[in-house]
Order: sequence, then structure tokens, then C-alpha cells
Amino acid sequence: MAVMAMPRPDLAAHRESLRLPAPQIVSRLVEILGRKLTAYIAKVKDVRAVDRWIAGGEIYGDAEQRLRFAFQVARTLCEQDTPAVVQAWMTGVNPELGDRVPLRLMREGDLHIVGPEVLRAARAFLAGG
Repeated sequence: MAVMAMPRPDLAAHRESLRLPAPQIVSRLVEILGRKLTAYIAKVKDVRAVDRWIAGGEIYGDAEQRLRFAFQVARTLCEQDTPAVVQAWMTGVNPELGDRVPLRLMREGDLHIVGPEVLRAARAFLAGG
């Protein structure tokens, strides 16, 4: 009898984070995290920038990369939890991350370094329920 592999929700989220146009990434991230947290990840103080991006305005600096990664993580967590739980996970001190806050890591950290850590913590949260 063949053993079926469990689907990995993070793989679908990863594909979406790469394929969706930037305005749609921002829009869907706002649906999950809200405008203020989305703006925070992108390192902008004014949530009106988020509205401009949804309308198709240019995303500057490394904000698009951070937003796409944040969407990947949020979308992965939404497989099993509500946006309220995802927001709490993103903004809370996380023992899987050495008691650091995922959202702050995504905003301030080098994504090549903190990205894998955040994804591992998200997978651990999903596995632990």
C-alpha cells in the first residue's frame, strides 16, 4: 500500500507569493493582517501607501520582497487558523524564534537569514496545533 504524503500548505502559499501580482499580494495581506500591520512590515508609516499599492502604485525599496514573504507566512498559517490567530502569532513573542516577534523579524531582519527561521516557526505552530 502506497503511503500518501501529507500536503504542505506552505508550498501552495510559496507558489502564490511568487505568482500573484503585487497589488493582489498587498490586498490579501491586508485581509489577513490589516492595513497597519501590512504597512509596518513594509516599513512605511502611512497606511495610505498600502492603499496606493493595492491600486497598482509602485512598491519601493525591499518592501515588495518583505510583503511577499509575509503573505507566504500568513497564507500558510491561514490554512488552519483565523486571521485573528494569524495576527496574534505574527505580533507575539515566539519561543520557536528565541522569544522574538515574527513581524519585527520580517520588518527589520535580513530575509535570507530570518526567513527560514520564521518559516520553521510557522510550520512548528501548524504541526503543534
